[in-house]
Amino acid sequence: FCVVRDRRAKELEQVRYVSETAQQVVLPSLPKKLGPLRAASLYLAAEAEAQIGGDLYAAARTTSGTRLMIGDVRGKGLTAVNDAALLLGAFRGAAHRQASLGELVSYLDRSVCWDLMEPGETSRYGETFITATILDIPDRAGRVQMISCGHPPPIVLRDGRPTNMDARNPAPPLGLGELLHPRYRVDSFPFEPGDLLLLYTDGVTEARDSTGTFYPLAERITGWNGKSPDAFLDHLHRDLLHYVGGRLNDDAAMIAIERPAAPRA
Repeated sequence: FCVVRDRRAKELEQVRYVSETAQQVVLPSLPKKLGPLRAASLYLAAEAEAQIGGDLYAAARTTSGTRLMIGDVRGKGLTAVNDAALLLGAFRGAAHRQASLGELVSYLDRSVCWDLMEPGETSRYGETFITATILDIPDRAGRVQMISCGHPPPIVLRDGRPTNMDARNPAPPLGLGELLHPRYRVDSFPFEPGDLLLLYTDGVTEARDSTGTFYPLAERITGWNGKSPDAFLDHLHRDLLHYVGGRLNDDAAMIAIERPAAPRA
């Protein structure tokens, strides 16, 4: 019995090591600084032995700002991890080169459509899709450009008051472009010095307490006037786990971005 127990413990330790290594390769944490912006990221896996799943995020610097993506792959398991890795690779390779946000999203949609099918297949259109929000944040204070592809809306927290940035021109999830032929139209919203921007997946808002009530995200972050994105995500992490009783039923990813306020004279 002791031999079997020790063997299983070593196997579990190895699985955790491989999971952590895979996460660092496929989904590394965002840099603490993205140009003038301060950033923090967090991934919460529903399974204790797994460190990565179908939720994803990435950032890329351009000559004039920062491009961000957060997304959620339909499905679970290794297939979802593979699909997430493919989209992340496409974003990292193209975010610097695509001139407009619409061109970038169109490229990502084609990547999902074609990269997730075997050569010669045509029957998988629509079977795999990824909800995502792609943002272009200028270095100088101004309006953020956004294309939302079936994903939960970002939240801007200003003076402790959260506001959902709902898309007026929502697009279908990535991977459905071959079926729906969407026209990608850009939404925009203000993001001023001192604001905090929160991006998240539905593993946050669909988390439930013991009575089955969804986590009221906007209500729980109202009044926050903390000092950094890291502190904000740490607070949100602890509050979310407390709300659900310590364990999530679905993976969850979060990004917090702050445009620091100008120093006072």
